[in-house]
Amino acid sequence: MSTLVVDIETVGTPWRELPGISRAALTKWIDASDHSEADKDRSRKAVQERLALSPFTGSIAALAVYDLDRKATTVYVVTETQPDRAAAEDTPRIKFRTEADLLLEFWEGARGYDVFVTFNGRAFTLPFLLFRSFAHSIRPSVDISRQRYVTKQHALYHVDLLDEFSNYGGVPHRPSLALLCGAFSLLNPSVLGGEEVAAAFRAGDYTRVAEKAAGDAETIALLYERWFTYLAPHSFVSRVEGLSL
Repeated sequence: MSTLVVDIETVGTPWRELPGISRAALTKWIDASDHSEADKDRSRKAVQERLALSPFTGSIAALAVYDLDRKATTVYVVTETQPDRAAAEDTPRIKFRTEADLLLEFWEGARGYDVFVTFNGRAFTLPFLLFRSFAHSIRPSVDISRQRYVTKQHALYHVDLLDEFSNYGGVPHRPSLALLCGAFSLLNPSVLGGEEVAAAFRAGDYTRVAEKAAGDAETIALLYERWFTYLAPHSFVSRVEGLSL
């Protein structure tokens, strides 16, 4: 049984670089409202601040994968040009790729895994991987389970820990990864917020972006291991452990 933890960082497309039809679709409801111009401006700003949350208005800045068996992290950071050789050699676990090459390598590597683990992967990570691959005319190599409940899944499995720790929407307030770290005394070395990631990425501070992605992936791995030991459904544990026989 091979398990891969996956985490991504994303950035929004600059507003003026979006196609006009996209900008119109995002703000049509604002323009049609009877709100004051000041309120409309605030709403437009809010829309622009959320562009990184959708694969239709944003792209992948970094992807971190953590191999649970090897206890090894690799981070892919998106760049159109290679950083200088010294910087690349100083951070051997960071690989610099275009978004298309990043996705090609991810899907090629995905063939070797039985279980994929994410945090908010069903609503965020997987849509970005799937739809950004579509944007680059790349076909995913495997079908990561789209069945939501782990008790109903068959290999390949996908454990979205946000689903598990929000009781599949039954908990009124969905916990963030940071909140779960505090609740369960888990150390998360990543320190950047979403806006800070975008700023660091645009400034070319790729090491900080990579550290954020790697820190989240490693924390998700710790959370998964505890969940698998103490909370995972017995039927799921039996199936996954059976893959190792």
